[in-house]
Amino acid sequence: MAGKAEKGFTLIEMMIVVAVIGVLAAISVPKFSELIDKSREGATKGSLSAIRSALHIYYAGNEGRFPTSDTDLGTLGCLTQSSKYLREIPAAKLPRTGVAESRTVKGVIADAIAQPDDAGGWFYYDDEADNGTWGGVVVNCTREDIRNAYLTSASVPGHTYTSWSTF
Repeated sequence: MAGKAEKGFTLIEMMIVVAVIGVLAAISVPKFSELIDKSREGATKGSLSAIRSALHIYYAGNEGRFPTSDTDLGTLGCLTQSSKYLREIPAAKLPRTGVAESRTVKGVIADAIAQPDDAGGWFYYDDEADNGTWGGVVVNCTREDIRNAYLTSASVPGHTYTSWSTF
């Protein structure tokens, strides 16, 4: 039986392959996680745009009036009634902020201290006496977005908009 060559991989060759796979995994997993966060942020931006569009259609169909939260439907509940403007209030997904995903809409009568907090969901300015903010909706988060953009001041004195609200 002399001369018969054994076939297969040596232990060293197998260890090298495992090490290469480990290095590739260490590089790709964080990138994959970053892509998931970017997609969540993109979904939030798209949802914000959908809510704003629904609000403007509501405004046009209701003789120049935005919804108010003094109805039995709650804040922006009229947008989802009979799925006329939206089927449901979309979720605000806020990756890397520590703020939970939420569909909650916080309707606030605008004043000098009314600004988003970190409760998640959406922040709706519900003050028909304030033409500068009435009908405005932003993401209810004061933390940085994926691009690390932080707080920016709004054109309305006393109101702070975050990077989440400027798209």
